Amino acid sequence: MKIQESAENYLEAILVLRQRNGQVRSIDVAHYTGFSKPSISRAVGLLRDNGYVSIDQNGLLNLTEAGLKIAETIYERHTVLTELLTKLGVSPETAAEDACRIEHVISAETFAKLKEHARKYGAIAGE
Repeated sequence: MKIQESAENYLEAILVLRQRNGQVRSIDVAHYTGFSKPSISRAVGLLRDNGYVSIDQNGLLNLTEAGLKIAETIYERHTVLTELLTKLGVSPETAAEDACRIEHVISAETFAKLKEHARKYGAIAGE
């Protein structure tokens, strides 16, 4: 299912924050993304309503299976593209910014071939 870029960014943020901190609240996502708490609360509500996120009794956010799949896909694209662009000589800051834009529009086929080519020639680490 195709979802909006902003939703992909929120799911990716929840994944990254969970990896860093072990648990995630809406306020953590707000701090991480730089968006207001009300904006994040609205987005999290929509993600919950669409089955991508659950919220427990303590207000902790958890990715559902569907949300985790999207988050992991976007995060892999982000990390691989950032690494590849950096290896090509792009500054780390610009590489991360460009990867954040590219990760949402690149097709699965193109990304797979790009990753395969980069790994074959040692431009990025292998799996």
